[in-house]
Amino acid sequence: MIKIADAFKNGKAFVAFITCGDPDLATTAEIIKEISRNGADLIELGIPFSDPTAEGPVIQSANMRALAGGVTTDKIFAMVREVRKQVKTPMVFMTYANVVFSYGAESFISQCAAMDIGGLILPDIPFEEKDEFDGVCKQYGLDLVSLIAPTSKQRIAMIAKEAQGFIYIVSSLGVTGVRDSITTDIDAIVQTIRDNTDTPCAVGFGISTPEQAKKFAAKADGVIVGSAIVRLAEQYGKDAPQKIGTYVKSMKDAIR
Repeated sequence: MIKIADAFKNGKAFVAFITCGDPDLATTAEIIKEISRNGADLIELGIPFSDPTAEGPVIQSANMRALAGGVTTDKIFAMVREVRKQVKTPMVFMTYANVVFSYGAESFISQCAAMDIGGLILPDIPFEEKDEFDGVCKQYGLDLVSLIAPTSKQRIAMIAKEAQGFIYIVSSLGVTGVRDSITTDIDAIVQTIRDNTDTPCAVGFGISTPEQAKKFAAKADGVIVGSAIVRLAEQYGKDAPQKIGTYVKSMKDAIR
């Protein structure tokens, strides 16, 4: 099985997020191939949901466009099964608890395992309520990825001790989106994580430029970029794969 840990084996990891089905699933498949080809170490595949509470306007809009275009979880699974024949980069699904719950957690997670999806990110599930999905993930060898936010404070050590795959450090309060500056003390969060686990950590929410990527990769084990990539998909539509590939290469080069 292709594991999340593989993404962090060779230096700093670049994690790329895309919304599946925006502008369509055929283009998503090409974007995945370009992202992989241009150096992404881990690919987060967003399964659209009608109420994506962690997302800012860019990714919210992508969710709405994908759903309006008729994207379903089963269609995404079919696309990933095809892409997996060519792309061996570690992948995770990022979605919301209701998507997994309504599909049937065991059915959803077992299919993820069958297509070499290494883990699951559910931003609306608090650490204290993860058991409903965590047991099934363990049964099928998936990592249920934990998020740590600036407000986690005394909970950081507790979350870190049980973390699997990698730890997603949320850089800023609020929702996803490009930010001019990030003022959170990432160094302190990373130090607490390091004191409690060997599980790698990556910083996301707000990173969009090579300069930002380089800065935060120096602090953590990797960086996560979503909104900037999703915006390129919106801007260029079916012509987006090559544009996104070029962007990913510039970001990966910055953190090498």
